[in-house]
Amino acid sequence: MTLIDHELAVSDPVTTHVPRLHVIVDCASLADAAFRGGAPTVQVRIKEARDIAVLAECQRIVASAQATDAMVIVNDRADIALAAGAHGVHGGADDLPVAEMRRLLGPDRIVGSTARDPESALRHQDDGASYVGVGPVYATATKDDLPDPLGPTGVERVAAAVDIPVIAIAGITAAQVPELLDAGAHGVAVIGAVAHAADPAAATAELLEVLGG
Repeated sequence: MTLIDHELAVSDPVTTHVPRLHVIVDCASLADAAFRGGAPTVQVRIKEARDIAVLAECQRIVASAQATDAMVIVNDRADIALAAGAHGVHGGADDLPVAEMRRLLGPDRIVGSTARDPESALRHQDDGASYVGVGPVYATATKDDLPDPLGPTGVERVAAAVDIPVIAIAGITAAQVPELLDAGAHGVAVIGAVAHAADPAAATAELLEVLGG
């Protein structure tokens, strides 16, 4: 591929399949439980750890995912996603821009980015995002310093503006999934609904059921 061809590929629509359920994990043991429950995707979010430790944990999760053909997305770190052989990266507002992550990862890996309004979602889509994560949808104690919840209406506004999948995030339980799908969400990303469950594998399976598999 020439440089010109690569630049064209960056701006082309990205058609990589984006699963409906993303389970956000911070360790391999939780990822394994999610995989046992059928999780098609885990997002690895590990804070306040040295790069070498984050890479090692991501590599373990990528190896574990192969048993069920699940996808692994690394939050924030495109470099670690590449080094670990992950399927993609999800960037937040303070991380690399979508266009730069797309250039690093190429046209075939997943690049997700966070959006709270149609304008930023459209910008991410134009820059090569595979999907946008929209939230916080509901109040949550999992992450500090979050803005006010958007609710299903906020999800609907973004979903109506873009052609790429919308993944709703924050404070989501299985009972709330139907109203988010009705609002136009392609799927959901969860932390507490699985991580704080008595049986994370069973909680994952329940979420998949209400998402339609």
